[in-house]
Amino acid sequence: MRLMMTLVFALVANPAHAIDITDDRQITVNFKQSPQRIVSVLPSLTESVCALGHCARLVGVDRYSNFPASVRALPQVGGSLDPGIEAIAALKPDVVLMSTSTRAAERLQALGIKVLAMNPDSQADVHRILLKLGQLLEVPDVARIWREMDDGITAAAKTLPASVKNVKVYFEVSNAPHAAGESSFIGETLTRLGAGNIVPASQGPFPKLNPEFIVRANPDLIMVSERGYASLPTRPGWSSIRALRENRVCVYTPAESDVLVRPGPRMAEAAAIMAKCLLSKSASKSTSRAP
Repeated sequence: MRLMMTLVFALVANPAHAIDITDDRQITVNFKQSPQRIVSVLPSLTESVCALGHCARLVGVDRYSNFPASVRALPQVGGSLDPGIEAIAALKPDVVLMSTSTRAAERLQALGIKVLAMNPDSQADVHRILLKLGQLLEVPDVARIWREMDDGITAAAKTLPASVKNVKVYFEVSNAPHAAGESSFIGETLTRLGAGNIVPASQGPFPKLNPEFIVRANPDLIMVSERGYASLPTRPGWSSIRALRENRVCVYTPAESDVLVRPGPRMAEAAAIMAKCLLSKSASKSTSRAP
């Protein structure tokens, strides 16, 4: 009798309640209670779940999710663009978190698996998605977590001199080449740091560029991954780019690149990495420019 009363009290004290989340497909997904078994197939969403204090609810991740270190021990279910449907289904998730660009949503939903698809291109997107995940996971202090991230970007900007405003940056996301434009979360961080961007917002967050566009734009500074850096000098016409001629290139390790290109809780750390590059490379920038 005492055990039964204890169970009844627990149910009354911690009642499960329905949660409705509208994702970036404008589809509203209904949950009878906060999901306990989560599969994430986007590294930034994996990191966000953990930043909200619920890493333990993750039961599977994509092959690129590697932070925090604890997620590396979880079953991997393919990539962000090619998740393994059978591998995900075998984990019996309450929800799968993914990008809107992932094509597996309909197949998973046909199996009765709930999906939330998010599209974190801008800093506003990151904030909005963090709030949605906070609602889903019933985290009460999401505003504090976002404020700490935002304050970290502001703090990084304060370490830089006014001369940074004269620096035109080309940030290469992949060697297609895809770049981070002004409207992307990376571009927005550069703007907050006071730097310029050779890719205007009108081209979209992460446009694929004609290499000639970059040659004509003639950036003062290039930010690129180790993988992309090796091919820069061999690209037609790129030897004339000011940043390459004057060795103003910041080359990022794989670990640094992960921080920089993931729109999530490590954006303040990304801002500090970019600020360090701007400080070291812009200091050597000549005030006079070649015609």
